Amino acid sequence: MKITAVIPARYASTRFPAKLMQDLCGKTVISRTYEAAVASQLFDDVFVVTDSELIFNEIVSQGGKAIRSIRDHESGSDRIAEAVEHMDVDVVVNVQGDEPFIDTDSLQQLIAVFKNDSEHKVDLASLMREIQDEEAISNPNNVKVVVNQSQFALYFSRSVIPFPREKNVGVRYFQHIGIYAFRKNALMDFYNLPMKSLEASEKLEQLRYLEFGKRIKMVETNHIGIGIDTEADLIRARELWKLNH
Repeated sequence: MKITAVIPARYASTRFPAKLMQDLCGKTVISRTYEAAVASQLFDDVFVVTDSELIFNEIVSQGGKAIRSIRDHESGSDRIAEAVEHMDVDVVVNVQGDEPFIDTDSLQQLIAVFKNDSEHKVDLASLMREIQDEEAISNPNNVKVVVNQSQFALYFSRSVIPFPREKNVGVRYFQHIGIYAFRKNALMDFYNLPMKSLEASEKLEQLRYLEFGKRIKMVETNHIGIGIDTEADLIRARELWKLNH
């Protein structure tokens, strides 16, 4: 089974423009993320796919592998699909470009889903973590997921799901963590399918997979990603990097 990591890297960012090109203790954020993915030794290959000549040159100039997007894309899945369309690969893992502190345990769990799926019942695998704080549960920026007894996703929403009409019935709430592993054929199906009403309403690309019958296996984790979305996040990331290196 050939497993490739792809790091989608947009230059523009609403909250923190050019965040991937910011300095993180001597190298850019995107370079740190790329190097961490390679160093994990979980993948047969690692690529950055980007719409930016600056990011492309940054990776290539340091001996890394990068691909320029030909088209504009609305989602990370679309950008990754274009990049791997002609690659010989079985499973594609989406690594977040603004998370240089890669959690190898979580990625190993996602990869293990496919290694243990001899009957090919899984199209995608993704992560979720339990949340208990009521404010976190109701926050529309925290995407929630509900699963069946086999841990396959039933639905994702920015709303509170399930709605707590009855209290104390043992319901657990899970926040979706947007790190995915895809079978290549499921990813290419997504790329060629239209956006439907659920995805358009919630602005959640994973709903396209569900609307067209794809099976998403969810893996529970305790990992809380350290993403760089603001200048304050970058300052904390620098402090953490110095502490760990």
